[in-house]
Amino acid sequence: MHDLERGRIVVTGGAGLVGSAVIWALNRRGIDDILVVDRLDRSEKWKHLVPLRFADYIDADDFEDRRAQGGTFGDVQTVFHLGACSSTTENDADYLLRNNYEYTKNLAHWTVNQEARLVYASSAATYGALESDLSDEMDLHELRPLNAYAYSKQLFDLYSVRTGLDQRICGLKYFNVFGPNEDHKGEMRSIVQKAYEQIRESGCVRLFRSHRREYRDGEQQRDFIYVKDAVEMTLYLAQSGAPGVFNVGSGTPHTWLDLVRPIFHALEMPERIEFIEMPLHLRGKYQYYTCARIDRLRALGYDLPVTPLGDAVADYVTNYLVPGRPLDLADPPVAAPLRAIPH
Repeated sequence: MHDLERGRIVVTGGAGLVGSAVIWALNRRGIDDILVVDRLDRSEKWKHLVPLRFADYIDADDFEDRRAQGGTFGDVQTVFHLGACSSTTENDADYLLRNNYEYTKNLAHWTVNQEARLVYASSAATYGALESDLSDEMDLHELRPLNAYAYSKQLFDLYSVRTGLDQRICGLKYFNVFGPNEDHKGEMRSIVQKAYEQIRESGCVRLFRSHRREYRDGEQQRDFIYVKDAVEMTLYLAQSGAPGVFNVGSGTPHTWLDLVRPIFHALEMPERIEFIEMPLHLRGKYQYYTCARIDRLRALGYDLPVTPLGDAVADYVTNYLVPGRPLDLADPPVAAPLRAIPH
């Protein structure tokens, strides 16, 4: 069992969707000896950090330079590596491999040399076009990512196995995570936020038509998971000390209609859904079904229920999107305290 309350915690991508939620959840457990690492640039991500408690902030490039020069950052015992370029449409493969692959390699070796615990973000995108049995027990060599982002994640997963790092670190294949603090992600924002904006502007949401007979329009299915649930799973896996790569998802598929209808309900507006043609360049890569198998996570003893999708969407819309605020310590308590991990 790994003690998250011992030593300093580093969170890369700390101003992002999952990273800021990890800090929020740690703060709610009374933990604030946290070093936040990110690239804020000209974005509005800094606003996500305002309500959070942490010891220090450092730019991601400065953090890497100082590490390479033997710099110290306090008694680091845990590293959550959640920072990456997550754009599935990014075409600069060199940039993705430097930022997502090389950076992760260097950080992983540094963390292991520090005898600290590393939990890093892989991605469900590494499963490529697979639409069934998305198991984290699959042979990684059998996966065929469909874009450069997914390949940059897959490459490190393979590297960790080849070098034996996978026996000392923990990777997380996040599925379709949505929730507060994703406004900076542009086109990579969840459909919940995009649909919310469409509904507020026009009273209508637009979804892609189905181009497969077995799926009606809007009934394509995904494994959507609320960021608060994803973070509970993340902290549990960090605390467990378990090595290897784990799926982080709800374990239940839902349709796009299941996802957007609660937005109308939360806004007390009538449902208006239009279906538009899917661009030709997407049709060959579009997945009609994804669902995470989370058997290994459950086998470790994780027994918290996943927030029902309608409740999660309602919480996101009414408590964050409508008032336009980030995750805050004043939010109603939803997180469980750190628990003992069964052996």
